[in-house]
Amino acid sequence: MTSVAEILKSKPEAKVHSVAPSDTVLTALKLMADKRIGALLVMEGERIAGIFTERDYARKVVLLGRASIDTPVREVMTSAVRFVHPSNSAEQCMAVMTENRLRHLPVLDGERVVGLVSIGDLVKSVISEQQFIITEMERYITGAR
Repeated sequence: MTSVAEILKSKPEAKVHSVAPSDTVLTALKLMADKRIGALLVMEGERIAGIFTERDYARKVVLLGRASIDTPVREVMTSAVRFVHPSNSAEQCMAVMTENRLRHLPVLDGERVVGLVSIGDLVKSVISEQQFIITEMERYITGAR
């Protein structure tokens, strides 16, 4: 099974985008739209304070009639952030995501944020791995070298 480190290496842009807790929801949404991503880490210096996702926006801003322009991210972010390490497998990530109903997981190496994996990254990795296995099995069955 593929490791998180391998998944991060395969991503075209490994940069983790973030906002500060005091930034407005509108600022966060603009960054998410610009980068075409569904989640941002909320950072206080080098420390993760939370994560802000499209789901947070939908449930804690829109449905509650709050204004994106003057609502700070700290008021609507998810504070209890689950994370994984570079040595974790894609399968372990999927288990954490399924159990906790998450779509994004920060990757920490010690205390340092080194990436963010999404459910899409994991699905792509699993499909690639399965395709490799199928190709190898076909080669074995047909005797191709």
